[in-house]
Order: sequence, then structure tokens, then C-alpha cells
Amino acid sequence: QVQLVESGGGLVTPGGSLRLSCAASGRTFSRYTMGWFRQAPGKEREFVAAVSWTTRFTYTTDYADSVKGRFTMSGDNAKNTVYLQMTSLSSEDTARYYCAAGRPMETLKELKEQDEYDDWGQGTQVTVSS
Repeated sequence: QVQLVESGGGLVTPGGSLRLSCAASGRTFSRYTMGWFRQAPGKEREFVAAVSWTTRFTYTTDYADSVKGRFTMSGDNAKNTVYLQMTSLSSEDTARYYCAAGRPMETLKELKEQDEYDDWGQGTQVTVSS
């Protein structure tokens, strides 16, 4: 089992930026897909972004259409941490953001499916408001 702890959320004005972090601990060597999902009040949880290392040198990554060009995922293997850099934020980005971990995935469809992920963090709240 992998333990995931998100941080970096907060209140930001429209047009602003935030960087979320997800620190992983436990049997991280067995997990090669890391994803970000979000859930806004009154809405279902939705896919935001994910990266999956299928081999040491190849990976698959995808972003939701609503965040493409604004959000970027990155990682620090030494720290077992992945990041979600968010820019040009709007009120529509207000949500609780969750980090998730799962097995290696090769298709974009798998990356977006919540059921494909085994472990989840508690989430961090992002509020975009003036």
C-alpha cells in the first residue's frame, strides 16, 4: 500500500498560480502511475492529469482538456513526490484536489479511470476567488 499526502492548496485570486505536491511513502516501487483528480462542490470527482511510467525510459501522460496548457505535472523521484503546477487559475478550478497512485498504464483511457487507481490521498483544497 502507498500512502499519499497532498499539500500546497489554498486561496488564490483569478489568474494566479499554485503548485500542489503529493508525497508518496510505502511500497512506492510498485506504483508507476500517479494521477491528479479533483472534485468541486456538488460535482463528481474528475480527472485532471496523470503520468504513467511503463518502463524506465517510456511514459504516458495526459491532461484533461480543461487544464491543458495551464497545468503541468512533474516529479522528483528522489523525494517520491509529484507536483501539479497550476497557472491561469479561474473559479472553475475551485475544487478539492486528490493525488492517486496505481499500476503502470499504457492507454489514455486507463489514466482517466478512477477505478484503475489503488491508493488515494486525503486531498487538498484549492479555492480561486477574488
